[in-house]
Amino acid sequence: MGAALALVAATTVVGAVVVGAQTTKGAAPRALLVGTYHGVVGQYATIQAAVDAARPGDWILVAPGDYHEANDVAHPPTGDVHGAFGGVLITTPGVHVRGLDRNTVIIDGTSSAGKRPCSADAAAQSLGVPDSNGTPSGRNGIVVSKADGVSVENLTVCNFLSGSQDSGNEIWWNGGADSGVIGLRGYTGRYLTATSTYFGDTNVAAKYGIFSSDSRGRALWDQVYASNFDDSGMYVGACLRECDMTIDHAWMQYSALGYSGTNSGGAIVIQHSEFDHNKDGFDTNTQIAGDPPAPQDGSCQHGAISPITHTHSCWVFMHNRVHDNNNPNVPAAGSASAGPTGTGMTISGGRNDTVMDNTFENNGAWGVLFVPFPDGGTPDPGQTCAGEGGVEVPGFGCVLDAEGDALLHNTFRNNGFFGNPSNGDFGQIMFNAGEPQNCYAGNAFPDGSTPTDLEATQSTCGPITTAANTGGPLLGEVLCDTGFGACPPGSSYPQQTEVVMHPLPKSLASMPDPCAGVPTNAFCAAR
Repeated sequence: MGAALALVAATTVVGAVVVGAQTTKGAAPRALLVGTYHGVVGQYATIQAAVDAARPGDWILVAPGDYHEANDVAHPPTGDVHGAFGGVLITTPGVHVRGLDRNTVIIDGTSSAGKRPCSADAAAQSLGVPDSNGTPSGRNGIVVSKADGVSVENLTVCNFLSGSQDSGNEIWWNGGADSGVIGLRGYTGRYLTATSTYFGDTNVAAKYGIFSSDSRGRALWDQVYASNFDDSGMYVGACLRECDMTIDHAWMQYSALGYSGTNSGGAIVIQHSEFDHNKDGFDTNTQIAGDPPAPQDGSCQHGAISPITHTHSCWVFMHNRVHDNNNPNVPAAGSASAGPTGTGMTISGGRNDTVMDNTFENNGAWGVLFVPFPDGGTPDPGQTCAGEGGVEVPGFGCVLDAEGDALLHNTFRNNGFFGNPSNGDFGQIMFNAGEPQNCYAGNAFPDGSTPTDLEATQSTCGPITTAANTGGPLLGEVLCDTGFGACPPGSSYPQQTEVVMHPLPKSLASMPDPCAGVPTNAFCAAR
Protein backbone atom coordinates (compact mmCIF):
# COMPACT_ATOMS: atom_id res chain seq x y z
CA MET A 1 0.00 0.00 0.00
CA GLY A 2 2.75 2.44 0.87
CA ALA A 3 4.57 1.69 -2.36
CA ALA A 4 1.38 2.27 -4.34
CA LEU A 5 0.79 5.64 -2.73
CA ALA A 6 4.40 6.57 -3.32
CA LEU A 7 3.98 5.67 -6.96
CA VAL A 8 0.89 7.88 -7.28
CA ALA A 9 2.70 10.77 -5.61
CA ALA A 10 5.68 10.33 -7.90
CA THR A 11 3.38 10.27 -10.90
CA THR A 12 1.75 13.54 -9.89
CA VAL A 13 5.05 15.29 -9.23
CA VAL A 14 6.70 14.11 -12.42
CA GLY A 15 3.60 15.06 -14.41
CA ALA A 16 3.92 18.59 -13.04
CA VAL A 17 7.60 18.66 -13.98
CA VAL A 18 6.79 17.56 -17.51
CA VAL A 19 4.17 20.27 -17.87
CA GLY A 20 6.39 22.91 -16.32
CA ALA A 21 9.19 22.03 -18.72
CA GLN A 22 6.91 23.03 -21.59
CA THR A 23 6.55 26.63 -20.44
CA THR A 24 7.61 29.09 -23.13
CA LYS A 25 11.13 30.27 -22.37
CA GLY A 26 11.13 33.60 -20.56
CA ALA A 27 7.32 33.83 -20.33
CA ALA A 28 5.40 33.38 -17.10
CA PRO A 29 2.33 31.12 -17.26
CA ARG A 30 -0.94 32.99 -17.76
CA ALA A 31 -4.54 32.26 -16.77
CA LEU A 32 -6.86 32.54 -19.78
CA LEU A 33 -10.46 32.90 -18.66
CA VAL A 34 -13.49 31.43 -20.46
CA GLY A 35 -17.11 32.42 -19.81
CA THR A 36 -18.50 34.56 -17.01
CA TYR A 37 -18.02 33.91 -13.31
CA HIS A 38 -19.48 35.94 -10.41
CA GLY A 39 -20.01 38.86 -12.77
CA VAL A 40 -16.46 38.72 -14.16
CA VAL A 41 -16.41 38.33 -17.94
CA GLY A 42 -13.50 36.28 -19.21
CA GLN A 43 -11.45 37.13 -22.27
CA TYR A 44 -12.92 34.21 -24.25
CA ALA A 45 -16.41 32.96 -24.98
CA THR A 46 -15.27 29.47 -26.05
CA ILE A 47 -12.71 27.03 -24.73
CA GLN A 48 -11.25 26.58 -28.21
CA ALA A 49 -10.55 30.30 -28.53
CA ALA A 50 -8.55 30.17 -25.31
CA VAL A 51 -6.74 27.01 -26.45
CA ASP A 52 -5.78 28.72 -29.70
CA ALA A 53 -4.35 31.66 -27.76
CA ALA A 54 -2.52 29.56 -25.19
CA ARG A 55 1.24 29.23 -24.94
CA PRO A 56 2.92 26.18 -23.39
CA GLY A 57 2.47 26.35 -19.62
CA ASP A 58 -0.68 28.50 -19.68
CA TRP A 59 -3.82 27.72 -17.71
CA ILE A 60 -7.31 27.84 -19.22
CA LEU A 61 -9.85 28.37 -16.47
CA VAL A 62 -13.46 27.70 -17.48
CA ALA A 63 -16.50 29.17 -15.71
CA PRO A 64 -19.64 27.08 -15.22
CA GLY A 65 -21.71 26.86 -18.39
CA ASP A 66 -22.93 24.60 -21.18
CA TYR A 67 -20.28 24.89 -23.92
CA HIS A 68 -21.24 23.65 -27.38
CA GLU A 69 -17.69 23.58 -28.68
CA ALA A 70 -17.47 22.94 -32.43
CA ASN A 71 -13.91 23.24 -33.69
CA ASP A 72 -14.42 19.95 -35.56
CA VAL A 73 -17.40 21.44 -37.40
CA ALA A 74 -15.54 24.64 -38.27
CA HIS A 75 -12.49 22.63 -39.38
CA PRO A 76 -13.90 19.28 -40.50
CA PRO A 77 -11.67 16.22 -40.80
CA THR A 78 -10.38 15.43 -44.28
CA GLY A 79 -9.22 11.96 -45.23
CA ASP A 80 -8.28 9.49 -42.52
CA VAL A 81 -7.08 11.80 -39.73
CA HIS A 82 -7.07 9.03 -37.08
CA GLY A 83 -9.14 11.00 -34.62
CA ALA A 84 -7.14 14.23 -34.65
CA PHE A 85 -10.27 16.39 -34.55
CA GLY A 86 -12.56 17.42 -31.72
CA GLY A 87 -15.01 19.96 -30.45
CA VAL A 88 -11.94 21.18 -28.55
CA LEU A 89 -8.61 20.33 -30.22
CA ILE A 90 -5.40 20.85 -28.22
CA THR A 91 -2.10 20.67 -30.09
CA THR A 92 -0.02 22.98 -27.88
CA PRO A 93 2.05 21.11 -25.27
CA GLY A 94 1.92 21.88 -21.58
CA VAL A 95 -1.53 23.47 -21.53
CA HIS A 96 -3.77 23.04 -18.47
CA VAL A 97 -7.57 23.09 -19.00
CA ARG A 98 -9.49 23.26 -15.73
CA GLY A 99 -13.15 23.85 -14.99
CA LEU A 100 -14.26 25.74 -11.90
CA ASP A 101 -16.88 23.08 -11.13
CA ARG A 102 -16.83 19.48 -12.32
CA ASN A 103 -20.61 19.16 -12.57
CA THR A 104 -21.54 22.50 -14.14
CA VAL A 105 -18.68 23.06 -16.59
CA ILE A 106 -20.07 20.99 -19.47
CA ILE A 107 -18.57 20.42 -22.91
CA ASP A 108 -21.70 19.37 -24.73
CA GLY A 109 -21.84 17.46 -28.01
CA THR A 110 -25.48 18.25 -28.65
CA SER A 111 -26.57 21.14 -30.81
CA SER A 112 -27.18 24.49 -29.14
CA ALA A 113 -30.87 23.98 -29.94
CA GLY A 114 -31.03 21.36 -27.19
CA LYS A 115 -33.46 22.23 -24.41
CA ARG A 116 -31.05 21.30 -21.63
CA PRO A 117 -27.41 20.31 -21.23
CA CYS A 118 -26.61 16.83 -22.55
CA SER A 119 -30.10 16.48 -24.00
CA ALA A 120 -31.32 12.97 -24.82
CA ASP A 121 -33.63 14.27 -27.57
CA ALA A 122 -32.79 12.76 -30.97
CA ALA A 123 -33.26 16.15 -32.67
CA ALA A 124 -30.61 17.71 -30.43
CA GLN A 125 -27.81 15.32 -31.37
CA SER A 126 -24.97 16.63 -33.57
CA LEU A 127 -23.39 13.90 -35.70
CA GLY A 128 -20.59 15.87 -37.31
CA VAL A 129 -19.95 16.89 -40.88
CA PRO A 130 -20.68 14.45 -43.72
CA ASP A 131 -17.71 12.58 -45.15
CA SER A 132 -17.09 12.20 -48.90
CA ASN A 133 -19.79 9.52 -49.03
CA GLY A 134 -22.32 11.70 -47.27
CA THR A 135 -22.10 9.72 -44.01
CA PRO A 136 -21.76 11.73 -40.79
CA SER A 137 -18.16 11.68 -39.56
CA GLY A 138 -19.14 11.65 -35.91
CA ARG A 139 -17.58 13.87 -33.27
CA ASN A 140 -15.01 13.79 -30.48
CA GLY A 141 -15.16 16.00 -27.40
CA ILE A 142 -11.76 17.13 -26.12
CA VAL A 143 -8.85 15.76 -28.17
CA VAL A 144 -5.25 16.27 -27.06
CA SER A 145 -3.41 15.50 -30.29
CA LYS A 146 0.33 14.73 -30.04
CA ALA A 147 0.82 17.39 -27.36
CA ASP A 148 2.95 16.45 -24.36
CA GLY A 149 2.18 17.36 -20.75
CA VAL A 150 -1.45 18.46 -21.14
CA SER A 151 -3.85 18.27 -18.20
CA VAL A 152 -7.66 18.31 -18.37
CA GLU A 153 -9.48 18.64 -15.05
CA ASN A 154 -12.74 19.29 -13.24
CA LEU A 155 -15.38 19.20 -15.98
CA THR A 156 -17.98 17.05 -17.73
CA VAL A 157 -18.06 15.98 -21.39
CA CYS A 158 -21.16 14.42 -22.92
CA ASN A 159 -22.89 13.23 -26.11
CA PHE A 160 -20.05 13.19 -28.62
CA LEU A 161 -21.20 10.37 -30.89
CA SER A 162 -19.49 8.05 -33.34
CA GLY A 163 -19.60 8.08 -37.13
CA SER A 164 -17.47 7.11 -40.12
CA GLN A 165 -14.24 8.59 -38.71
CA ASP A 166 -12.43 7.74 -35.45
CA SER A 167 -15.06 9.43 -33.30
CA GLY A 168 -17.41 8.98 -30.37
CA ASN A 169 -14.75 9.71 -27.73
CA GLU A 170 -15.42 12.24 -24.97
CA ILE A 171 -11.85 12.98 -23.75
CA TRP A 172 -8.94 11.60 -25.76
CA TRP A 173 -5.18 11.85 -25.31
CA ASN A 174 -4.24 10.80 -28.85
CA GLY A 175 -0.58 10.21 -29.64
CA GLY A 176 -1.38 9.10 -33.19
CA ALA A 177 -4.04 6.42 -33.39
CA ASP A 178 -3.04 3.30 -35.35
CA SER A 179 0.51 4.57 -35.84
CA GLY A 180 2.24 2.00 -33.65
CA VAL A 181 4.52 4.70 -32.22
CA ILE A 182 4.38 6.92 -29.14
CA GLY A 183 3.38 10.43 -30.13
CA LEU A 184 2.43 11.91 -26.74
CA ARG A 185 4.25 11.88 -23.40
CA GLY A 186 3.01 12.90 -19.97
CA TYR A 187 -0.67 13.64 -19.31
CA THR A 188 -3.11 14.14 -16.46
CA GLY A 189 -6.89 13.88 -16.10
CA ARG A 190 -8.56 14.59 -12.75
CA TYR A 191 -12.15 15.10 -11.59
CA LEU A 192 -13.54 14.22 -15.00
CA THR A 193 -17.00 13.00 -15.96
CA ALA A 194 -17.81 11.43 -19.33
CA THR A 195 -21.23 10.19 -20.39
CA SER A 196 -23.87 10.10 -23.08
CA THR A 197 -27.60 10.38 -22.60
CA TYR A 198 -28.49 9.31 -26.15
CA PHE A 199 -28.51 5.96 -27.93
CA GLY A 200 -29.98 5.68 -31.41
CA ASP A 201 -28.08 2.67 -32.72
CA THR A 202 -24.51 1.40 -32.72
CA ASN A 203 -23.61 3.56 -35.74
CA VAL A 204 -23.99 6.77 -33.75
CA ALA A 205 -23.33 5.68 -30.17
CA ALA A 206 -20.78 7.19 -27.83
CA LYS A 207 -17.83 4.77 -27.80
CA TYR A 208 -15.26 5.70 -25.13
CA GLY A 209 -15.41 8.01 -22.13
CA ILE A 210 -11.80 8.73 -21.13
CA PHE A 211 -9.33 7.46 -23.69
CA SER A 212 -5.59 7.22 -24.21
CA SER A 213 -3.81 5.76 -27.24
CA ASP A 214 -0.23 5.78 -28.53
CA SER A 215 0.67 7.79 -25.43
CA ARG A 216 2.94 7.14 -22.49
CA GLY A 217 3.44 8.66 -19.07
CA ARG A 218 4.08 9.42 -16.60
CA ALA A 219 0.32 9.70 -16.59
CA LEU A 220 -2.45 9.99 -14.00
CA TRP A 221 -6.23 9.66 -14.09
CA ASP A 222 -7.73 10.40 -10.69
CA GLN A 223 -11.36 10.89 -9.58
CA VAL A 224 -12.82 10.00 -12.99
CA TYR A 225 -16.30 8.71 -13.81
CA ALA A 226 -17.82 7.33 -17.02
CA SER A 227 -21.07 5.66 -18.05
CA ASN A 228 -23.18 4.60 -21.05
CA PHE A 229 -20.49 3.73 -23.61
CA ASP A 230 -20.73 0.98 -26.21
CA ASP A 231 -17.07 0.05 -25.85
CA SER A 232 -15.70 1.16 -22.50
CA GLY A 233 -15.85 3.86 -19.88
CA MET A 234 -12.09 4.25 -20.01
CA TYR A 235 -9.40 2.84 -22.29
CA VAL A 236 -5.61 2.68 -22.27
CA GLY A 237 -4.01 1.10 -25.31
CA ALA A 238 -1.20 0.93 -27.84
CA CYS A 239 1.43 2.33 -25.48
CA LEU A 240 4.27 -0.02 -26.51
CA ARG A 241 4.19 -1.66 -23.07
CA GLU A 242 5.61 1.51 -21.52
CA CYS A 243 2.34 3.09 -20.39
CA ASP A 244 3.65 4.35 -17.02
CA MET A 245 0.09 5.03 -15.91
CA THR A 246 -1.77 5.30 -12.59
CA ILE A 247 -5.57 5.18 -12.39
CA ASP A 248 -6.89 6.08 -8.95
CA HIS A 249 -10.43 6.53 -7.61
CA ALA A 250 -12.15 5.75 -10.91
CA TRP A 251 -15.82 4.76 -11.06
CA MET A 252 -17.03 3.01 -14.23
CA GLN A 253 -20.69 2.06 -14.80
CA TYR A 254 -23.31 1.04 -17.39
CA SER A 255 -20.99 0.33 -20.34
CA ALA A 256 -20.16 -2.76 -22.36
CA LEU A 257 -16.81 -2.77 -20.54
CA GLY A 258 -15.98 -0.62 -17.55
CA TYR A 259 -12.33 -0.58 -18.62
CA SER A 260 -10.68 -1.78 -21.80
CA GLY A 261 -6.96 -1.98 -22.51
CA THR A 262 -5.56 -3.46 -25.71
CA ASN A 263 -1.82 -4.18 -25.83
CA SER A 264 -1.22 -1.86 -22.88
CA GLY A 265 1.41 -2.90 -20.41
CA GLY A 266 4.54 -2.16 -18.49
CA ALA A 267 3.80 -0.07 -15.41
CA ILE A 268 0.04 0.37 -15.03
CA VAL A 269 -1.51 0.64 -11.57
CA ILE A 270 -5.32 0.64 -11.20
CA GLN A 271 -6.34 1.14 -7.58
CA HIS A 272 -9.06 2.31 -5.18
CA SER A 273 -11.62 2.15 -8.00
CA GLU A 274 -15.10 0.75 -8.57
CA PHE A 275 -16.54 -1.12 -11.55
CA ASP A 276 -20.24 -1.97 -11.44
CA HIS A 277 -23.37 -2.53 -13.52
CA ASN A 278 -21.42 -3.03 -16.73
CA LYS A 279 -21.76 -6.03 -19.02
CA ASP A 280 -18.15 -7.00 -18.17
CA GLY A 281 -16.55 -4.92 -15.44
CA PHE A 282 -12.94 -4.83 -16.57
CA ASP A 283 -11.24 -6.28 -19.65
CA THR A 284 -7.64 -6.13 -20.82
CA ASN A 285 -6.50 -8.04 -23.88
CA THR A 286 -3.83 -8.95 -26.40
CA GLN A 287 -4.74 -8.38 -30.03
CA ILE A 288 -2.72 -8.57 -33.25
CA ALA A 289 -5.37 -6.82 -35.36
CA GLY A 290 -5.62 -3.41 -33.71
CA ASP A 291 -3.75 -0.92 -31.54
CA PRO A 292 -0.29 -2.35 -32.15
CA PRO A 293 2.05 -3.66 -30.99
CA ALA A 294 0.93 -6.85 -29.26
CA PRO A 295 1.00 -8.36 -26.69
CA GLN A 296 -0.64 -6.93 -23.60
CA ASP A 297 2.25 -7.56 -21.22
CA GLY A 298 2.55 -6.28 -17.66
CA SER A 299 6.26 -7.01 -17.33
CA CYS A 300 8.35 -4.21 -15.87
CA GLN A 301 10.51 -2.40 -18.40
CA HIS A 302 14.21 -3.30 -18.64
CA GLY A 303 13.87 -6.27 -16.29
CA ALA A 304 13.02 -4.10 -13.28
CA ILE A 305 11.27 -5.29 -10.13
CA SER A 306 7.97 -3.69 -9.09
CA PRO A 307 8.02 -1.99 -5.67
CA ILE A 308 4.42 -3.17 -5.25
CA THR A 309 4.48 -6.83 -6.31
CA HIS A 310 8.23 -7.43 -5.70
CA THR A 311 8.18 -9.41 -8.96
CA HIS A 312 8.75 -8.57 -12.60
CA SER A 313 5.03 -7.70 -12.95
CA CYS A 314 4.45 -3.93 -12.97
CA TRP A 315 0.82 -4.13 -14.17
CA VAL A 316 -1.16 -4.13 -10.92
CA PHE A 317 -4.91 -4.12 -10.22
CA MET A 318 -5.35 -3.68 -6.47
CA HIS A 319 -7.67 -2.42 -3.73
CA ASN A 320 -10.61 -2.17 -6.13
CA ARG A 321 -14.26 -3.21 -5.77
CA VAL A 322 -15.77 -5.02 -8.77
CA HIS A 323 -19.42 -5.89 -8.32
CA ASP A 324 -22.83 -6.43 -9.96
CA ASN A 325 -21.52 -6.56 -13.53
CA ASN A 326 -24.53 -8.43 -14.88
CA ASN A 327 -26.04 -5.85 -17.21
CA PRO A 328 -26.82 -6.85 -20.83
CA ASN A 329 -28.94 -3.73 -21.44
CA VAL A 330 -26.02 -1.39 -22.10
CA PRO A 331 -24.81 0.02 -25.41
CA ALA A 332 -22.47 -2.59 -26.93
CA ALA A 333 -20.70 -2.84 -30.28
CA GLY A 334 -17.72 -4.55 -31.88
CA SER A 335 -15.48 -6.83 -29.85
CA ALA A 336 -16.64 -5.15 -26.63
CA SER A 337 -20.08 -6.64 -27.18
CA ALA A 338 -18.49 -10.07 -26.70
CA GLY A 339 -17.46 -9.29 -23.13
CA PRO A 340 -18.99 -12.09 -21.05
CA THR A 341 -22.09 -10.82 -19.29
CA GLY A 342 -21.93 -11.29 -15.54
CA THR A 343 -18.13 -11.17 -15.27
CA GLY A 344 -16.22 -8.88 -12.94
CA MET A 345 -12.88 -9.00 -14.73
CA THR A 346 -11.52 -10.66 -17.87
CA ILE A 347 -7.81 -11.03 -18.63
CA SER A 348 -8.01 -12.06 -22.28
CA GLY A 349 -4.63 -13.02 -23.68
CA GLY A 350 -2.91 -10.72 -21.19
CA ARG A 351 0.48 -11.60 -19.76
CA ASN A 352 2.32 -10.96 -16.51
CA ASP A 353 -0.52 -9.01 -14.89
CA THR A 354 -1.10 -9.01 -11.13
CA VAL A 355 -4.58 -8.89 -9.58
CA MET A 356 -4.27 -8.53 -5.80
CA ASP A 357 -6.21 -7.47 -2.72
CA ASN A 358 -9.49 -6.69 -4.48
CA THR A 359 -13.13 -7.56 -3.76
CA PHE A 360 -15.21 -9.27 -6.45
CA GLU A 361 -18.85 -9.74 -5.55
CA ASN A 362 -22.30 -10.29 -7.03
CA ASN A 363 -21.08 -11.08 -10.53
CA GLY A 364 -23.46 -13.73 -11.83
CA ALA A 365 -21.15 -15.65 -14.14
CA TRP A 366 -17.57 -15.33 -12.85
CA GLY A 367 -15.64 -13.00 -10.62
CA VAL A 368 -12.44 -13.25 -12.70
CA LEU A 369 -11.62 -15.06 -15.95
CA PHE A 370 -8.20 -15.78 -17.45
CA VAL A 371 -9.00 -16.76 -21.04
CA PRO A 372 -7.49 -16.62 -24.53
CA PHE A 373 -8.23 -13.87 -26.99
CA PRO A 374 -9.32 -15.38 -30.32
CA ASP A 375 -8.28 -12.90 -33.01
CA GLY A 376 -9.75 -13.53 -36.44
CA GLY A 377 -8.70 -10.17 -37.89
CA THR A 378 -5.87 -9.33 -40.27
CA PRO A 379 -2.69 -8.70 -38.26
CA ASP A 380 -1.36 -5.16 -38.25
CA PRO A 381 1.81 -4.63 -40.32
CA GLY A 382 4.87 -6.16 -38.70
CA GLN A 383 2.88 -8.59 -36.57
CA THR A 384 2.18 -12.29 -36.99
CA CYS A 385 0.26 -14.76 -34.88
CA ALA A 386 3.29 -16.93 -34.09
CA GLY A 387 5.55 -13.91 -33.66
CA GLU A 388 3.34 -12.55 -30.87
CA GLY A 389 3.02 -15.90 -29.11
CA GLY A 390 -0.27 -17.05 -30.60
CA VAL A 391 -1.37 -20.30 -32.19
CA GLU A 392 -3.66 -20.56 -35.21
CA VAL A 393 -6.70 -22.63 -34.27
CA PRO A 394 -9.32 -23.48 -36.92
CA GLY A 395 -12.58 -21.72 -36.22
CA PHE A 396 -11.00 -19.28 -33.75
CA GLY A 397 -8.19 -17.57 -35.66
CA CYS A 398 -5.06 -16.62 -33.76
CA VAL A 399 -5.50 -17.78 -30.15
CA LEU A 400 -3.44 -15.84 -27.61
CA ASP A 401 -3.55 -17.34 -24.11
CA ALA A 402 -3.44 -15.46 -20.83
CA GLU A 403 -0.13 -16.48 -19.29
CA GLY A 404 2.14 -15.61 -16.37
CA ASP A 405 -0.66 -13.74 -14.55
CA ALA A 406 -1.18 -13.73 -10.78
CA LEU A 407 -4.43 -13.74 -8.76
CA LEU A 408 -3.45 -13.07 -5.15
CA HIS A 409 -5.24 -12.42 -1.85
CA ASN A 410 -8.57 -11.36 -3.33
CA THR A 411 -11.95 -11.68 -1.62
CA PHE A 412 -14.81 -13.22 -3.60
CA ARG A 413 -18.45 -13.12 -2.49
CA ASN A 414 -21.66 -14.35 -4.13
CA ASN A 415 -20.30 -14.84 -7.64
CA GLY A 416 -21.56 -17.40 -10.15
CA PHE A 417 -25.23 -17.25 -9.14
CA PHE A 418 -26.39 -17.64 -12.76
CA GLY A 419 -25.88 -21.29 -11.89
CA ASN A 420 -24.47 -22.57 -15.16
CA PRO A 421 -21.72 -25.22 -15.03
CA SER A 422 -18.34 -23.64 -14.13
CA ASN A 423 -19.90 -20.35 -12.98
CA GLY A 424 -18.13 -19.28 -9.79
CA ASP A 425 -15.40 -17.09 -8.40
CA PHE A 426 -12.68 -17.55 -11.03
CA GLY A 427 -11.74 -19.70 -13.98
CA GLN A 428 -8.93 -20.32 -16.43
CA ILE A 429 -8.71 -21.60 -19.99
CA MET A 430 -5.29 -22.43 -21.44
CA PHE A 431 -5.73 -23.40 -25.08
CA ASN A 432 -2.09 -24.27 -25.66
CA ALA A 433 0.70 -26.01 -23.78
CA GLY A 434 4.29 -24.79 -23.46
CA GLU A 435 3.44 -21.40 -21.94
CA PRO A 436 4.19 -19.80 -18.53
CA GLN A 437 1.42 -20.79 -16.12
CA ASN A 438 -0.75 -18.36 -14.17
CA CYS A 439 -0.68 -18.51 -10.38
CA TYR A 440 -3.32 -18.37 -7.65
CA ALA A 441 -2.71 -17.93 -3.92
CA GLY A 442 -4.37 -16.61 -0.78
CA ASN A 443 -7.79 -15.97 -2.32
CA ALA A 444 -11.05 -16.37 -0.39
CA PHE A 445 -13.29 -18.05 -2.96
CA PRO A 446 -16.32 -19.79 -1.45
CA ASP A 447 -17.99 -20.29 -4.84
CA GLY A 448 -15.04 -22.17 -6.28
CA SER A 449 -12.77 -22.12 -9.29
CA THR A 450 -12.64 -23.93 -12.62
CA PRO A 451 -10.53 -26.04 -12.79
CA THR A 452 -11.26 -26.73 -9.14
CA ASP A 453 -7.65 -27.20 -8.03
CA LEU A 454 -6.06 -23.99 -9.35
CA GLU A 455 -4.76 -22.79 -5.97
CA ALA A 456 -3.36 -26.23 -5.16
CA THR A 457 -1.67 -26.94 -8.49
CA GLN A 458 -0.72 -23.43 -9.67
CA SER A 459 0.50 -21.52 -6.65
CA THR A 460 3.64 -20.31 -8.44
CA CYS A 461 3.77 -18.16 -11.58
CA GLY A 462 6.01 -19.01 -14.47
CA PRO A 463 6.55 -22.79 -14.77
CA ILE A 464 5.95 -23.89 -18.34
CA THR A 465 2.71 -25.76 -18.86
CA THR A 466 2.90 -29.28 -20.24
CA ALA A 467 -0.71 -29.62 -21.39
CA ALA A 468 -3.65 -27.52 -22.46
CA ASN A 469 -6.56 -27.24 -20.03
CA THR A 470 -9.86 -25.77 -21.16
CA GLY A 471 -11.49 -26.26 -17.76
CA GLY A 472 -13.94 -28.95 -18.73
CA PRO A 473 -17.31 -27.17 -19.07
CA LEU A 474 -15.70 -23.71 -18.81
CA LEU A 475 -14.83 -23.40 -22.50
CA GLY A 476 -18.37 -24.11 -23.63
CA GLU A 477 -19.82 -21.74 -21.07
CA VAL A 478 -17.50 -18.87 -22.03
CA LEU A 479 -18.27 -19.42 -25.73
CA CYS A 480 -21.97 -19.36 -24.87
CA ASP A 481 -21.75 -16.17 -22.79
CA THR A 482 -19.60 -14.27 -25.31
CA GLY A 483 -21.68 -15.37 -28.31
CA PHE A 484 -18.72 -17.11 -29.96
CA GLY A 485 -20.44 -20.50 -29.78
CA ALA A 486 -23.71 -22.31 -29.19
CA CYS A 487 -24.81 -22.69 -25.59
CA PRO A 488 -24.60 -26.13 -24.00
CA PRO A 489 -28.04 -27.64 -23.33
CA GLY A 490 -29.63 -25.99 -20.33
CA SER A 491 -27.16 -23.10 -20.12
CA SER A 492 -28.26 -19.49 -20.47
CA TYR A 493 -27.00 -15.97 -19.76
CA PRO A 494 -28.90 -12.66 -19.66
CA GLN A 495 -29.63 -11.27 -23.11
CA GLN A 496 -30.22 -7.68 -24.13
CA THR A 497 -33.88 -6.69 -24.27
CA GLU A 498 -33.36 -2.93 -24.63
CA VAL A 499 -30.64 -0.32 -24.16
CA VAL A 500 -31.08 1.67 -20.95
CA MET A 501 -29.16 4.93 -20.55
CA HIS A 502 -28.62 5.95 -16.94
CA PRO A 503 -28.39 9.47 -15.50
CA LEU A 504 -25.25 10.70 -13.80
CA PRO A 505 -25.01 10.10 -10.05
CA LYS A 506 -25.39 13.17 -7.89
CA SER A 507 -22.43 12.42 -5.65
CA LEU A 508 -19.50 13.15 -7.96
CA ALA A 509 -16.96 15.25 -6.10
CA SER A 510 -15.64 18.44 -7.64
CA MET A 511 -12.05 19.61 -7.16
CA PRO A 512 -11.79 21.09 -3.64
CA ASP A 513 -9.91 24.20 -4.79
CA PRO A 514 -9.85 24.68 -8.56
CA CYS A 515 -7.79 27.85 -8.15
CA ALA A 516 -4.90 26.00 -6.50
CA GLY A 517 -1.71 26.43 -8.49
CA VAL A 518 -3.31 28.70 -11.08
CA PRO A 519 -1.70 32.10 -11.82
CA THR A 520 -3.45 35.10 -10.26
CA ASN A 521 -6.65 35.86 -12.15
CA ALA A 522 -9.98 37.68 -11.87
CA PHE A 523 -12.12 34.51 -11.62
CA CYS A 524 -10.31 33.28 -8.55
CA ALA A 525 -10.30 36.74 -7.00
CA ALA A 526 -14.09 36.92 -7.42
CA ARG A 527 -14.83 33.82 -5.37
